[in-house]
Amino acid sequence: MSNKYQIKWLNQPEGHDYPAALSYLSLLYDEKTATTYVKALKRASISQFKAKDIFRASGLSLLGVSNAHVKKDQQKIQSGLGLSPLLLIRDSANGKVVIADGYHRLCAAYSYDEDVVIPCKIA
Repeated sequence: MSNKYQIKWLNQPEGHDYPAALSYLSLLYDEKTATTYVKALKRASISQFKAKDIFRASGLSLLGVSNAHVKKDQQKIQSGLGLSPLLLIRDSANGKVVIADGYHRLCAAYSYDEDVVIPCKIA
């Protein structure tokens, strides 16, 4: 994919990102732990990491551009709309980063530039 688009990011995650993160984290952790992680994410400051490094740390594979959610985020990029920062959890016990919210945004951004620096909140 061409790198002719500048990827814009919002200054803070959108309100609906936290419930989405809680829903996902509740599949991986007990309710108390998931809730604690989301509270920590809300308090966390914005950090920045390269897209390729987030993928490597998460162990996840890149979703194809045929994925509807990735396409939607690519359309936002092409329209000059800002994407919400990612919400990440350091899962030290498993030596991985969990993408609590923003996997599709990460895939969309990576499809334009694997070295793009992505704002994240990480707990």
